[in-house]
Parts: sequence; C-alpha cells; structure tokens
Amino acid sequence: MALILSIETSTASCSVALHHQGKLLAVSVLHAPNTAASHLTGMIEEVMLSSSHAMNELSGVAVSAGPGSYTGLRIGTSTAKGICFGLRIPLLAIGSLRILALQAPQGHDLVCPMIDARRMEVYCSLFDDKMTEIQSPQARIIEKESFADELDRHTIHFIGDGAAKCSEIIRHPNANFSNGRTDGAAAMGGEAYRKYLANETQNLGFYEPFYLKEFVAKTKSV
Repeated sequence: MALILSIETSTASCSVALHHQGKLLAVSVLHAPNTAASHLTGMIEEVMLSSSHAMNELSGVAVSAGPGSYTGLRIGTSTAKGICFGLRIPLLAIGSLRILALQAPQGHDLVCPMIDARRMEVYCSLFDDKMTEIQSPQARIIEKESFADELDRHTIHFIGDGAAKCSEIIRHPNANFSNGRTDGAAAMGGEAYRKYLANETQNLGFYEPFYLKEFVAKTKSV
C-alpha cells in the first residue's frame, strides 16, 4: 500500500493532502499568507483523522521542492523531514512549478506556472502539453513584451498566484490565465506515486529546497 502524505508550502497558500496510490483521500487547504508555521501540523492531523489513517501507515512524504516562499519552503521541508526521520520512510520532492503546471487545463500548447516573487517579479518556467519542462525555472520581471516570441507561435496558459497579477500586463490573444487559487497538495498525488515507484527519493541528511535566489535578510532601521 502506497499511502503518501503531500505538503505544499511554496506559495501564499498552505496545503496538505493524503493519497493512496495517487488517488486523493483527503485534503486541507488554507488560502492565507504566512500560515505554514502555525497551522501546518494541525492540517496534517486533520487530514489523517478525516481519512481514518494513522501516521505509522504512511509509505512516504512528498514536499514542494521550490522555488517559492523561503519561509514556507523551510517549514514544509523541516516538517516533512521530521516525519520521514521518525517513521523511517522516504522523502519525495516535487518542483513547485511542476505542481502548478499539473493543475492547468488541457487544450493549450504550453503551460507557464508562475509564483509571485513580489512586485512584478515571478518564479516561472514553461512546460509543453506532455508536461515536459522546456524552460527551466527562473526569476523573471514581467513586462508587456514578456513571452511575446512564444505567444506569437503558441497558446500559453499561465497559472498560479504570479499569473494572476500578470494578466493585466500580458495582453496577447494567445495568453490565457487561471485565477490565483490552485489545489496545491491535492495535485501532487500522481507525481508523488510515480517517484515512489521509481525510488526517486531524497537523502534526508542533505536535502534542501531549491530556493532559486539567495535569501537576503533585511535589517530593521533604528
């Protein structure tokens, strides 16, 4: 039995889901920024209770690997690693942008997942209609002509909280947008199960999230 707990904390939302062999059993989503630290443990307990499964039944834990919120990624990763250490089960990491891309509607040539990185910057990548990554994750400042070459040749569906704020800037007729809210951890089941079967696991001692950009701590002015 492959019972996998999924944790997604890379965006403004925090979500937890439980899947059995890729099939969703339970999910908890909180659409509010900076909530992972205070709510994540309770959300895990909620998902396990609502599914009538115990933690010691878990086969593995999947976590969003980044890029995304520095704080969210650290909290999600440390929680996932703690569970895996305690239960001696594997850790599975799934790119945050891939998680978003998996939630895009079909019928478009390309999918561009976007995570808000403040102001007009986003973390983004490009996937084709077979979910093959054709442009690696990057931090990009969005302007009127962003993706103009790709949009002249393809339809692109933009998805994620970063896409929501870019819909007023990218006005090409081949551009389509989802609203900012997505299913988060609920969408991780299939990919997590595939990685579990393929033994694509992480080293618990050395694994760190993919931050993409270096974290710079701000000091308060006196």
